[in-house]
Amino acid sequence: MGYKVAVVGATGNVGREILDILAERRFPVDEVVALASSRSIGTEVSFGDKILKCKALEHYDFSTTDICLMSAGGDVSKEYSPRIGAQGCVVIDNSSAWRYDSEVPLIVPEVNADAIVGFKKKNIIANPNCSTAQLVVALKPLHDFAKITRVVVSTYQSVSGAGKEGMDELFSQTKSVFVSDSVESKKFTKRIAFNVIPHIDVFMEDGFTKEEWKMMAETKKILDPKIKLTATCVRVPVFIGHSEAVNVEFERPITPDEARKVLREAPGILVIDKHENGGYMTPHEAAGEDATYISRIREDATVENGLAFWCVSDNLRKGAALNAVQIAEVLINRKLISAKN
Repeated sequence: MGYKVAVVGATGNVGREILDILAERRFPVDEVVALASSRSIGTEVSFGDKILKCKALEHYDFSTTDICLMSAGGDVSKEYSPRIGAQGCVVIDNSSAWRYDSEVPLIVPEVNADAIVGFKKKNIIANPNCSTAQLVVALKPLHDFAKITRVVVSTYQSVSGAGKEGMDELFSQTKSVFVSDSVESKKFTKRIAFNVIPHIDVFMEDGFTKEEWKMMAETKKILDPKIKLTATCVRVPVFIGHSEAVNVEFERPITPDEARKVLREAPGILVIDKHENGGYMTPHEAAGEDATYISRIREDATVENGLAFWCVSDNLRKGAALNAVQIAEVLINRKLISAKN
């Protein structure tokens, strides 16, 4: 028996990616419903070889739906997720609305799948920030092997992390530069074409941005509250794929060769690490792929028991859509939910 799945925010970047991944992975569905705001009623989206017409979230009855994959932003999730959960439908939310709620599990299946049982308190499961998701997939096996004490990470985040508007702005600005037209910045605080912006989300009182704070708080909740982490998050002129330069300090010694072996055996990771031209991964090559790629593994001699590495992943997939679908698969595989119909 298959499940009835609703995708909220089906017309957005992540929503469309979720529909593609559900079809690619042959998720056990009897019915998929595409939901969006009332202004998108009738908008067509694809699910495998089918075309779905969007229905309005405001008027949808979730009482016969098993799983809701929510990708409509924090404000929408705060309003609707508790209502949906109260109707017996499990919400897997991609926004930041529920990540820091102690009664809502924050899940990356390769890292802390066992924590998923806590969803029964509110019928809500949170998906982490896109930059956090790939980072903890890389850190988990290393933490198990040598125990991480401190992490310093600098991110190079693509414009798709800011939604369709971010991608449109990079495209339009790039075109304007080539034809010597004026460059307008609407989505980003400064020009993004042929530039980098060390500012993602709002600034906080301590000088960090909210994006940087998310990485710190979420890594602690998902992996280990004792890990110290500092982040600098940068928007770069790349359409899809987040990259991270990571320096890690361990409690016990670990060599680069040991790290490569540990990472190669870990779920969700592919190690591409040749000391030659092109022997590493870039966001362009990671786009459309499910894996988190690790390259440039080397000793960090500035600290005791230190390593440095390069981490790349498709932020729309592992950072959002794929992780949400994997969470739903954990619910089913562990028999934590059953189909209503």
